[in-house]
Amino acid sequence: MPTATDLLSTAARNAWAISPLGEGVEQYDGLLATVLSDAPHRRLVRYDRSTTARATRPVLLVPPLAVSARCFDLRPGQSLAGHLLEAGRATYLVDYGRITFADRGMGFEAWIDDILPTAIHAVLADHAAGGDQAGGVDLVGWSLGGTMSLLTAAAHPDLPIASLTAFGTPIDYTQIPAIQPLVVADRLLGTRAVTAPTAALGGVPRHLVRASYRAMAPKRELTKAVHLARNILDTEALARTSAIDDFIAEMPGYPGRAYHQIHTRLMVRNELASGTVRLSRKREVRLADVRTPVLFVGSETDNIADGPAVRAGADVVPGARYAAADGLSHLGLVAGPRAAEISWPLLDEFLDRP
Repeated sequence: MPTATDLLSTAARNAWAISPLGEGVEQYDGLLATVLSDAPHRRLVRYDRSTTARATRPVLLVPPLAVSARCFDLRPGQSLAGHLLEAGRATYLVDYGRITFADRGMGFEAWIDDILPTAIHAVLADHAAGGDQAGGVDLVGWSLGGTMSLLTAAAHPDLPIASLTAFGTPIDYTQIPAIQPLVVADRLLGTRAVTAPTAALGGVPRHLVRASYRAMAPKRELTKAVHLARNILDTEALARTSAIDDFIAEMPGYPGRAYHQIHTRLMVRNELASGTVRLSRKREVRLADVRTPVLFVGSETDNIADGPAVRAGADVVPGARYAAADGLSHLGLVAGPRAAEISWPLLDEFLDRP
């Protein structure tokens, strides 16, 4: 049993580690990975595995826009990439890197016509070069990563996509209370007025993205100091909190055109729920054209895209189904301490289907 001196030493050490001058209670450099290509906004890596892959199909992890790709490898025990490797799956990740003012012209088209199709073909080529043959790639996206994956599968039904799993991907935006004030403002003032600031800035700067993400979980932010104080002897709890803070601090920004499309097409006009997203006057992407099995995973306690918003996907995408992972937060769906027992098994079952 720890003595009073031991407890005091632990508390002092942890307090210093989480202070602005400390180096954190846990040092995690991420899983070992091999960079296959490093072109701007499409860095492709293959996570290194110590054993031969048992699954025949490779998995490509697709992060959202304006989110650090470490969402899939947050820390030990909270790494979906690590879980997939342990399950014997060849696992890859596409990383968009930093988004700057120079990228303001990037829209959905950059992802669905270029970034993701290129990554899919590269994954299959690398997998085959290792002597493994696969009928396609299993896409696993989180939040807007699921959106981009869905639009890619719909826009290019001939792509070798074996399956698609979307964690916390909202389809019906009317079910998200947090964005309704923005929708009302758009209808009262007009889209041009509401999006004028982001147009001038070339998108949503990373600092604003980080502040917005924190604002979506006000209880966590308001009680964080108390939480840290109460858990000053619990190194694991402190490591979990620090990992989330580091994750938020690495969030990049939204490119201007993509944010404008999110605002007008997804939020205000709720086009995903209608089944047709209008990228331009001449081009529409219909979710009815998706030809691959799709699984939506959502949570009633997701404060960003709750269950009903995600569940709507099963009504729009042909043959898609919804699986509940209630009790998890938005990030918790892919990287929470309880994901291994609640949400990851849903993915395993889906990927293990014949």
